[in-house]
Amino acid sequence: MSEQFVKVKDLNTNSKHVNLLAKVLSLSEVKEVPARYGSSTNRVAEARIGDETGTILLTLWNENIDLVKPDDVIMIKNGYVNVYRRTMRLNVGKYGSIEKSDAQISEVNTSNNMSEREVEGGYIGRRSSRGPRRRF
Repeated sequence: MSEQFVKVKDLNTNSKHVNLLAKVLSLSEVKEVPARYGSSTNRVAEARIGDETGTILLTLWNENIDLVKPDDVIMIKNGYVNVYRRTMRLNVGKYGSIEKSDAQISEVNTSNNMSEREVEGGYIGRRSSRGPRRRF
């Protein structure tokens, strides 16, 4: 059974079960944030990824940060889009995965940045629990 891949331009605030091939353009500095529960910390970073239709920010947590480097082509399976501070972000979550791909993406459309558009709806960064606030 072959997987259905979507293009970055087709992502929206309701996108779930996203399979996507994209090139990593950049990776932000890794930050340490307190875990929602307990006294541990988590590592978080953002990667700008894209294909020939556009770019989006991919939020990476903990071990997923070590899986990507600029210029890598990655395959995201079962990702989802959420809204953070009124902009779309692609996430992998605990049911998704990221792996390197041998596919080639020669050109990336950097003029269509899906994470620069202000959007309504979706999760917009409101606290859903009474645990400690996670900042990044």
